[in-house]
Amino acid sequence: MGGCEVIRPKVAVLSGFGINCETETITAFEMAGADGERTHVNRFVNGEIRLSEYDILAIPGGFSFGDHLGSGRLLGNRLRFSLREEVRAFVASRKPVIGICNGFQVLVKMGLLPGDEQISMVQTASLAANDCGRYEDRWVTVEFEDDSPCIWTRGLRRLRVPVRHGEGKFVTSDENLLDSWAQSGQLVARYVDPGTPYPSITDETLPYPISPNQSWRNVAGICDPTGLIFGLMPHPEAYHSTWLSPDWTRGKASDHGPSPTISIFRNAVEFSLQNRELT
Repeated sequence: MGGCEVIRPKVAVLSGFGINCETETITAFEMAGADGERTHVNRFVNGEIRLSEYDILAIPGGFSFGDHLGSGRLLGNRLRFSLREEVRAFVASRKPVIGICNGFQVLVKMGLLPGDEQISMVQTASLAANDCGRYEDRWVTVEFEDDSPCIWTRGLRRLRVPVRHGEGKFVTSDENLLDSWAQSGQLVARYVDPGTPYPSITDETLPYPISPNQSWRNVAGICDPTGLIFGLMPHPEAYHSTWLSPDWTRGKASDHGPSPTISIFRNAVEFSLQNRELT
């Protein structure tokens, strides 16, 4: 029988050294129309496979290298120094990258976020310990900047998502950089009070637990200047289906299916398909 072959972007979902959210991340991408492949970091480092073989790169959450020397530090260094040119070429070819929770910490500490147009991979920010002094595992509400280049959050306004981290406070040694990142739309995701009407993003630090970590300017996620690289502390992949919500039994049976967070992954899949057509 004839017919057109369905093209599905290929996603490299990193694994190894304490990363533990690969399955949920693969599930979210597959629900969004891509093929996720669990790939150990060492396979890239040893040259068994190359980043160029993939359309999207995902660094999931977990506790890479046991969070020694700070969350994401060692994995970030491993990628920055062992795969520097491969990573730069991947980004330069306009292929999307996402880092979730520990993956966000990795992207920040390897210098890809907030990043720059030269892909210099120089660290300019960090994710510090939560002000509460403990690991936070709760649901939060995140609102997205309308005027942002981020391809991952197109069309999104507000989402309720789970967080689970001990070091999620976004900080920088140069507060002037926050103004620059805000003006360029890179502070793309912020914690907001779910009881307030949209839009309600504010630069004033919201009280705990609305902001689970007291992140500067309530930052929950950021993108690079191109909008292709996106990192966030909340776990959209952990809420890939409506039945994963704590109040799912209150809805109608017909409402059960993919959750609104799948839009994040679908946006990247659609962009990847368009990018492939252009190249």
